[in-house]
Amino acid sequence: MRESTRAYAPTPDSTNHTTPDHYWRNFAAGFASSILAHEAGHIGMSYALGAHPHFGFESGKPTVYSGIDATNDPHKQFLFASAGLNVQAIMDEAILDIPHHRGGSVERGILAGGIATAYFYATIGRNAGNSDITYMARTSSLSRTQASLIYAGLATIQTVRIAHDGHYANFFMRPSSNGAISVGVAVLPER
Repeated sequence: MRESTRAYAPTPDSTNHTTPDHYWRNFAAGFASSILAHEAGHIGMSYALGAHPHFGFESGKPTVYSGIDATNDPHKQFLFASAGLNVQAIMDEAILDIPHHRGGSVERGILAGGIATAYFYATIGRNAGNSDITYMARTSSLSRTQASLIYAGLATIQTVRIAHDGHYANFFMRPSSNGAISVGVAVLPER
């Protein structure tokens, strides 16, 4: 049985925070958890495939290396490259599908982290030499565009689901006390 998606304005008790400081701290913890789960997905997949992952830097960026020879085992490298985005997508789907008390600031952070990572890899992050999308394209029959569209498409579906679920009211925009909507700029109501 699906929960009602009626319009719902969260209160401090319903979103698991009592002050804006707590909200953003918890949101940031959820966002960071999503990123860590992404990296843990890569590491776990590497071990599951019998490889030995290691950490390093590429162009100053911290990187998890698979320990897999992509030339000899392209399928294993594809599984490694896709594991991080897959873990985040599964986490987001679980939050959106499994019945529970919805709308907390930590879960909002997890959702935002998964969606932001998918959009990042589908856009500006797709062309980096060590990008997950680049490795998926190199080690499969998918092009960068096709791999990007798969993950951006899933993130878009999740975004639409969030926008239509009243438990996540104000997920993308926050009303202020003067009637404006904060989205980085102020959109003031007509008077």
